[in-house]
Order: sequence, then C-alpha cells, then structure tokens
Amino acid sequence: MKANGFSNAVRLDGRQWAGVAAFALAMLAFTPALWCRFERFDPGPDYRIPYDLSNDYWLYDRYSRLAAARHETLLIGDSVVWGQYVTPDQTLSHALNALSGTERFANLGLDGAHPAALAGLLEHYAGGVQGKRVLLQCNPLWLSSPRHDLREHEEFQFNHPRLVPQFRPRIPCYKEAISPRIGVLVEQRVPFLSWANHLQQAYFDRIDIPSWTLEHPYDDPLLPIRHGLPPPDRVLRHEPVPWTERGITRQDFPWVDLQTSLQWSSFLRAIDILQGRGNTVVVLVGPFNEHMLTDASLERYRKVKSDIEDRLRARGVAFLAPPALTSAQYGDASHPLEAGYATLARQLLPQFQRIAPAPHVVRAAAGD
Repeated sequence: MKANGFSNAVRLDGRQWAGVAAFALAMLAFTPALWCRFERFDPGPDYRIPYDLSNDYWLYDRYSRLAAARHETLLIGDSVVWGQYVTPDQTLSHALNALSGTERFANLGLDGAHPAALAGLLEHYAGGVQGKRVLLQCNPLWLSSPRHDLREHEEFQFNHPRLVPQFRPRIPCYKEAISPRIGVLVEQRVPFLSWANHLQQAYFDRIDIPSWTLEHPYDDPLLPIRHGLPPPDRVLRHEPVPWTERGITRQDFPWVDLQTSLQWSSFLRAIDILQGRGNTVVVLVGPFNEHMLTDASLERYRKVKSDIEDRLRARGVAFLAPPALTSAQYGDASHPLEAGYATLARQLLPQFQRIAPAPHVVRAAAGD
C-alpha cells in the first residue's frame, strides 16, 4: 500500500547522501590496500608473474613494490626477461643470482610487453620502482617490421592494448572506440578499478563477476577467492629446443628507421620514466638471434643495432650489447634457451657490476 503517493523506497536527505558518498569514496580509496592484508602474496625466489595473469596489472604493481623492497636489481622487459622457453629457475635473473651468490636480481619481465606497453606499465603500475638498479631489456624484435612497430593502418590484435597510449601518440592499428579508451584511462588512475580487474583475472576466469555468476549459477562466488592466488608459474610455455629443430627458416625482416619508430620512442619514454624516479638504468640490447636472419636482413639489423647504441650513448644511457649467442642457444628470433641465459649471465654480470655497482658499494665509495 502506498502512502502519500510514495512506495516503500527510502528517501535520503542531503546529509544522508553525503554519508553514502563518503562511504563510497572510502571504499574506492581503501579497499585495494585492505585487500593486500587479506590476500596472501609472498613471492619466493625466481618468482615471475604467471603467464595466465599477464594482464593483471594490479598484481604486477604489487609484485614490483615487493621486489623493489627485497632486491638490489630489477630486470624489466618482455618475454625474453620473463623466460618463454624456460622454467623460473632457468631464467636470466636466476642465472645472475646463481653467479653472484645472492638473491640480488628479481624477474619483472612481462610476457608480450612491447615498448609501447612497457612504458604504460612502468608509468601506471610500477610506481614502487624507485631508487633501484634496473636492467632494462631492449628487444630489437619490436623494430623488425612496421607491423611489430604498430604502424600498419590495418587493424590487428596486439598484446596489452590497455597499456598503450589511448589517444596520443596515435597508434594506427589500434581502432578501439572512444568510450573503452576513456575507461582505460580511468582504470589507470583509479586503483579500485585495477583491483577489480585483478579479481577478474586472478579468480573469475578473466571475466567480470556478474558474467561469471551467470555462467556458474550454482557456485559460491566466494569459493574462488578462498582458494587464493594461482601458484607460481612453473610450466614451460614452449618445448625447449633450438629454433633449427622447430622448422623455423631464416627470416628477411625489413627493420624500421628509429627516427620514425613508435616502439623506439616508447622505449625512450620507458627510460625517462625510470630515470625520473631516481633509478640507475642500464639497457640490455638483445640478445637477438642473428643466425636466423638472411644476409640482407642481418646487414640491416646491424645498422639498427648500431643506431640504438649511438642514440643511447648520445643520451648518456649506459648499455650492454653482448654478441649473439650460439645458434643452438636460441628457441626462436629472440628467446634464449636455458644454456643461452647461463651464457648471457656470464657475459653481463662483470660489466653490469662495473657500470651499476650495488648500493652498498656506492655508499662506501662516497664515504672514502
């Protein structure tokens, strides 16, 4: 029965609406931080972001803060750092730790993190990486063609579109509508939204919770959360055999001009972001599988690599450009196998320590 023309709905006055708004703002502001107390996350040695959670940027942010607090040096890059053909205890970070005798190096690689995505990842989801030594990988593969450089005008799917610039600079192959792009910008700036995406990625089959409940009408929605985060990723993504045994033929990559390259300008932005936070950045150029290139493509690649080194040198950015590994130590164009990472670690560690000594060494030198 209605009274005075109204139903049983509750009417709020101005003060009550203000209380509701304050509660909602408190939920937005504090829920992600409170969740960290509830959700157990204690990454051990050789941890890397699980492959199935590659799009869980809230978890990456949380892990990067823990890694920055526990380790002297952070390895940042794409699947080469992550370890596409190896288990976590066979990666570059593991090999460097084994050589140095301590857990100095942390694996902050992310599968598919091309430079345009990497810059967005560092800007919005790696704010805890401050005042650290960073070995930042530059994978020339992203410069090997206009398609890898994201400059083709025809639309195609690429990795991590939620990390790339949504409006400027314009990415020709990215044709997303305006409304989702605005949603991405909001998510990047509102931790509550990236936390909500974390729940979808980690617990609800990478779909939103209402959709999950429709697909699982009789399941307890709290049950996936009670199971906790997925375990560390210890599964091989690909069979660890050399590229020559995988049927891969030599490639004639055209390569792009750094002057107009979208990926190269994005990589420079990644360097600027890290340096702007007081990090000591050393760039690792490669390791690229030169054995897989045709003679003409190899000649073009060497010019691009030389141009990369010249431009880094001109900006005063320290870099390491080790020679190519042996052919049998590559699984494809850019990913080493276990033996390749071990060789690379032996090449890099002495040079890296000279360029970017450990923090305690810097303090000792300053006190002399």
